[in-house]
Amino acid sequence: MDLNGTASKLGLEGDSDLQFLLLGGKLVKVRSKSWKHGRYFKLEEDCQTFSHESKKAFKQNHTFSIDDIESVRKGRQSEGLKKYTDASVEDLCFSIMFKGRKKNLDLMAESPEDVNKWVSSLEKVINNMHNLSNQKKSEHWIFSCIRKADKNGDNMMTLKEVKHFLRQINVEVDDSYAAELFKKCDTSNSGTLEGEEIKQFYYTLTHREEINVIYGKYAQTEGQMSDRDLLNFLLNEQREQATAEDAHRLIEKYEVDETAKQNNCMTKDGFLMYLQQDDGCILNPAHRSVYQDMNQPLNHYYISSSHNTYLMADQLKGPSSTEAYIKALLKSCRCVELDCWDGANGEPVIYHGHTLTSKVLFKDVIKAIKDYAFKTSQYPVILSLENHCSVEQQKLMARHLVFFLGDALVKKPLGDTMPTNFPSPEALKGKFLIKGKRLNKLDSIFTNNNVIEDGTVSEEDEAAECKENSQKEKPKKSKIKLDKELSDIVIYCKSVHFNSFEHSRENQAFYEMSSFKESKAFNLAETSATAFMHHNMDKLSRIYPAGSRTDSSNYNPVPMWNVGCQIVALNFQTNSKEMHLNQGRFLPNGFCGYILKPEFQRSLSSQFNPNTLTEGSWLKKKIFHVMVISAQQLPKINKEKQKSIVDPLVKVEIHGVRADNASKETDHIENNGFNPMWNKKFQFDISVPELALVRFLLEDHDTASQNDFIGQYCLPLTSVQNGYRHVPVLNKRGDIISSASLFVHLMLLDAP
Repeated sequence: MDLNGTASKLGLEGDSDLQFLLLGGKLVKVRSKSWKHGRYFKLEEDCQTFSHESKKAFKQNHTFSIDDIESVRKGRQSEGLKKYTDASVEDLCFSIMFKGRKKNLDLMAESPEDVNKWVSSLEKVINNMHNLSNQKKSEHWIFSCIRKADKNGDNMMTLKEVKHFLRQINVEVDDSYAAELFKKCDTSNSGTLEGEEIKQFYYTLTHREEINVIYGKYAQTEGQMSDRDLLNFLLNEQREQATAEDAHRLIEKYEVDETAKQNNCMTKDGFLMYLQQDDGCILNPAHRSVYQDMNQPLNHYYISSSHNTYLMADQLKGPSSTEAYIKALLKSCRCVELDCWDGANGEPVIYHGHTLTSKVLFKDVIKAIKDYAFKTSQYPVILSLENHCSVEQQKLMARHLVFFLGDALVKKPLGDTMPTNFPSPEALKGKFLIKGKRLNKLDSIFTNNNVIEDGTVSEEDEAAECKENSQKEKPKKSKIKLDKELSDIVIYCKSVHFNSFEHSRENQAFYEMSSFKESKAFNLAETSATAFMHHNMDKLSRIYPAGSRTDSSNYNPVPMWNVGCQIVALNFQTNSKEMHLNQGRFLPNGFCGYILKPEFQRSLSSQFNPNTLTEGSWLKKKIFHVMVISAQQLPKINKEKQKSIVDPLVKVEIHGVRADNASKETDHIENNGFNPMWNKKFQFDISVPELALVRFLLEDHDTASQNDFIGQYCLPLTSVQNGYRHVPVLNKRGDIISSASLFVHLMLLDAP
């Protein structure tokens, strides 16, 4: 295979945008007011590595992978460009934003035309890379490793380079096997592999015996799989309600050999292609888009929610940033938190009060939220205000919200009469709701009994708890003066203090909601689970992490969902198991940030208790059979140590009601992250499948210390497809590792 054939793989052969990037050009890199330097940027021949020169004597060129880019933004859209450049150069600026915590690259070009060219060209290459099939991604990854191993760049590989390459791709083989593999592919006996021999080497290496066995069992038509054979496979193994049309569609979609396609047959390559794509993925393709009823009241949904959204790191000294809001919103977060304090020059700021975290302007945050709120999901966004401002700055907050959010801000109830229930996510599409304190009841809008002036309200529960943590004795509930303008735009999410479920039932309107600190919420979920669930049938509950979590760690959200809490706020900036569970919970339904709660958490007659299971509609006993077969192209954990190879193992975890929680693991495989095989069977008994999440965790076994994290994937059990399935592998941040996958066989059956 031609090492320079990447352009054709990307479908961009001869493309002018690609040629522009390969040629490259000079851009000004902006670091501060005084640090602005010209650098030459270009795309390398592999079409996936970007490089720019470094002026530091001891440094080689800086490089980053196209895969590392989260987005490219035109204009002064980063905090750095807003701070260090003048508004007059708006159309000369653009930023490359990276995944994770890597600093973005702020750049200036010579003309607006240049900016357009750079941005559109980069976006084209990123999209094409993203749309590559898994098969192509795998090839792409392997060939970039071959290129790294080909030290002298002569497009030939010596045995020494082959050994180096094998280590690059995370597989350790003994010298005799490497030599044997090399000899087998060196058909010209030249002592090097080149051209077709490298291609042969690649195919020998990526040969998958487990796929051959499955294919061989069903390919009953002259060694190939006919449409009839494929239908048999779909019905018997994949347990799909498939028809002959479905088999034809898959052949049409995935078969790579034209002759086979004309004969309505699927070759082994086509079969592997099908297994590696959406149809062969563990996640039900029907759940990739919005498939749930979105016309129920808002409180009938779990809502993806963030705590201290402004923080990029910890709660004591980490930076606050508009970028943190953008990242959360792009991950479909639908409830963000704004801690508002009096700032200099009369402008309110957002930061973690009484700490060393940096400050960011309230109006800049509102602008960023307006720009990014509905890019990933159209469903409503709740702005949870923690208000510590003086009345003067509150007035400005209200004006900024009204000015920047405009008609998208809900300023009065939907409809002409006083509502008795929440509107639906569908009815609130593209809208912002403000959560905060309100001076009066909502029905005053309809009775002309409106408050004329500012008044006092008790402080937010979370603010009071922060004070509690910083003072030895419990302070008296402090009062704050509330501005009428700010009070008036709190419509469906009025903050009130929680006393008891009985008190709420008798005194609280549906739109009056309470925030619970985690210890209080967990205690209620333990002692009064059914009452908590009934409370959430007509009201919203917000749960937030304890103030003592100064490292921004997270609590387990699952017990909170089990009692029907909607706004289970987590620190999105912390890459943790809890965030993986959150991502898994909100993965289906078009990743829109809203998931409809099970019927038994919405029906008033329900007596469901997740802690002590009784008979009821929630009890749908299943047996979940999992066979962990193999993994492909797992990443190296220790990139610094060239010779370090992973010893992978797989844990399969069930997270749900207490009776369903379980974890089982395979043995570890020594020195093979490239194509480890386990063929290990597990069985799980499930009582409440509608609340269960399944998580696959890959770890690097270590006898001396804790196992290292390799990757994971989590999804609701109700979104799992039966049969032979590939499981994507996500890194700690929740981004997909494009070349890696796990191969499993799954069967979810009714318990006898």
